[in-house]
Amino acid sequence: MLAVCGCALKPDDPGKLAPDMPRRFSAGVAGAAPPVSMRWPSLFGSRELTALSRAALEGNFDLEAAVARILQADAQARIAGAALYPQIGASGNASRRLSPGTTRSPSPPFRASVSNSFSLGLSASYILDFWGRNARLAEAGKLNAIASRHDYDTLSIATLAALSNAYFQVLVAQERLRYARSNIRSATQTLDAIKARVAVGTNTALDVAQQESIVANQRANVPILEQQVQQSRNLIAVLLGRTPQSMRVRGGSLSSLRLPRVRPGLPSQLLLRRPDLAAAEARLKAAGANIVAARAALYPAITLTGETSLASQTLRNLLRPEAIGAAVAGSVAQSIFSGYELEGQVELSLARRDELLASYRQTVLSALSDVENALVAIRKTAEQERLRAAAVRSAETAANITRQRLREGTIDVVTLLNTQQTLFNARDALTLVRFQRLQAIVSLFQALGGGFSQEPARERERAGKAVAKKPSNDEKSGSRLWPASFPQFKPADPAAGHQAAPQMRSKVMTGR
Repeated sequence: MLAVCGCALKPDDPGKLAPDMPRRFSAGVAGAAPPVSMRWPSLFGSRELTALSRAALEGNFDLEAAVARILQADAQARIAGAALYPQIGASGNASRRLSPGTTRSPSPPFRASVSNSFSLGLSASYILDFWGRNARLAEAGKLNAIASRHDYDTLSIATLAALSNAYFQVLVAQERLRYARSNIRSATQTLDAIKARVAVGTNTALDVAQQESIVANQRANVPILEQQVQQSRNLIAVLLGRTPQSMRVRGGSLSSLRLPRVRPGLPSQLLLRRPDLAAAEARLKAAGANIVAARAALYPAITLTGETSLASQTLRNLLRPEAIGAAVAGSVAQSIFSGYELEGQVELSLARRDELLASYRQTVLSALSDVENALVAIRKTAEQERLRAAAVRSAETAANITRQRLREGTIDVVTLLNTQQTLFNARDALTLVRFQRLQAIVSLFQALGGGFSQEPARERERAGKAVAKKPSNDEKSGSRLWPASFPQFKPADPAAGHQAAPQMRSKVMTGR
């Protein structure tokens, strides 16, 4: 009966984890594709952005906090796994006791007595994990530690995405500043031409005032754009873990950036390429292990204890063979009625598993939506950029013709003002569309997992091959908790994408 009960304590099958996956992305090209490059910020062709990405992974305080959470999860897993091992303790005692003579005799003379006691003891206890409760709690701890590492990857990708967008915000503000100053020069030249025509009586003061209004509006845009540049630089400084005064962002031009082409692959590949999905899956598995542990608490607990000691009234006899004493015991404890606490723990674990299952499925749907939205945004912004560029070329041609006719005196000022404003708006709109296209590409990199992939590990699992790797000296202290096949937190070079900084890695590896 006990053997049958022990075999019955297995995790419940929650059924199909992910919802039905489509065969392809509706806004993408069908077919499988390798993961995106882990160095995706460098694909935009900006050395400054690449350097800033490395610095962000080294200095970002949110990532440092995530490393601390990894260490906490490792410690919690170590605590949960401690019950799988025997508990061994040692003790030593030396005492001298004075007993009053009145306790030894009812009448005088009363003589006090002095006694000594010396002892050395060694005790051990072990809980037989017959029902697998302790093993499942240890497994849940390890899975939560894995989830914390995937949380770090998710945060790393989000940090790089925020940094890239902030850097592009600097570039677009600088680009708009250059256009604004060019517009000011052009509008000022036109103003001078109108004033010259006023002097000969071919234009009026109203024409001058209208053109001065355009010049003033263009100049008013400059402080706003300068503010955007500075605030974006400040945001970059925060992402790098630095003060705004301690760093400088040079920036440049949007046109100098490359536009990477990204293949989305198959929707099913997202399940292995999104760290947030990997974290949700690990926590779901941990919840299944907790269910088994909660059920095992309903069954008897079997404990073995042993003790050996040396005891003597005199110190010189303490190490004699005759001073040795020993005891061995076994105990079984079964809860009969606990106010339904244990049953409530089972129900709580089941409900927690159902919650995590629903969250996992929702995360899968959100991941699919993120990729679709990014693909649509890339396609539509590319189309918008093409149309906006054509509009800028037409507006520039119209502006050149208008200025020439103004000098010839064959055009009215209203047409001139409209042509100028159309050109200024067209240039600004083109810059914003280019910025939105870059943002869409960043969103696609982030939606596809930013280079994260569990596929090699899954392939090893399917092939039944354990990961056998001799730990280095730096890894030995960090691997004492796990078996050799348990994945360690070993981020590589920060230039390779979303990995921890070297100093963060050393903290995790050494447990400090």
